[in-house]
Amino acid sequence: MTNALSTLLETVDVILADGATGTNLFNMGLQSGDAPELWNVDAPDKIRALYQGSVDAGSDLFLTNTFGGTSARLKLHDAQNRVAELNRIGAELGREVADKAGRPVIVAGSVGPTGEIMQPVGSLSHSEAVEMFHEQAEALKAGGADVLWLETISAPEEFRAAAEAFALADMPWCGTMSFDTAGRTMMGVTSSDLVTIVETLPNPPVAFGANCGTGASDILRTVLGFAAQGNERPLISKGNAGIPKYVDGHIHYDGTPELMGQYAAMARDAGATIIGGCCGTMPAHLREMRAALDAGPRGERPTLDQITSALGPFTSATDGTGDDAAPERRPRRRRRA
Repeated sequence: MTNALSTLLETVDVILADGATGTNLFNMGLQSGDAPELWNVDAPDKIRALYQGSVDAGSDLFLTNTFGGTSARLKLHDAQNRVAELNRIGAELGREVADKAGRPVIVAGSVGPTGEIMQPVGSLSHSEAVEMFHEQAEALKAGGADVLWLETISAPEEFRAAAEAFALADMPWCGTMSFDTAGRTMMGVTSSDLVTIVETLPNPPVAFGANCGTGASDILRTVLGFAAQGNERPLISKGNAGIPKYVDGHIHYDGTPELMGQYAAMARDAGATIIGGCCGTMPAHLREMRAALDAGPRGERPTLDQITSALGPFTSATDGTGDDAAPERRPRRRRRA
């Protein structure tokens, strides 16, 4: 399928994605417990500013403010009947910013998890999940999104349901899982498991990978796990800006812009083609990431020891696959902020 993202991937060695949505919106006044998606209608200038901040920092791709845009998530805010409106407008605002950038910028329609547990463990059926994701996908398509971007998924059943929904919408897509539990997703998926899932889908993504998780070091270990499978599909690395800490009543991420610049270069060397930040990543981080990616060509894949030396220790002894090298299983040391 020819699409704007595939075209860009053919012309560049690496794509810089955006940073955090929540962190930046909280800095603009969003309150804990509020639905960010409502701001697409209630505070559109702030959403334009969110998108523009990424573009101005050098991002080639940014995600729409629609992470919680399924009816299941919006129901928590009595907005389950506004799926089409909130997602469409979120994408339209993104299209407006991208189209005036003066260079190719991809608008990726963010689709997060439903927040429900799927059968057989939970009550959400496959058909119900497909319907939810399809409704959101059609709205993002109507708003002008170039590609759909499934993120922070833990369960393979939800990943497959979204893929089916995106096929119904006839839209290209990318998909990432969050490997935040000792190198696995909350539902036990490993990096090698995700490669298998992706390659057995009738409608595979343009690119796949990891987002969020527990820090820059851990996500790079996961990216190395993807690359080790020999898959040739573009890989995504969208890691948090360090480790979250509770400071003065607020969550603060300790990753400096300089650390995230190092992370970006190492993510590229580890095999990632689309590189961005997740929680805690602000325009200042993105500017350093852009500079690091522009500073030199792709290098040798880093070892686990090189990753921990540059970015700090892993938060778990292994990545869940059992393939970690013994030298890197060392005591944790204090991370440089």
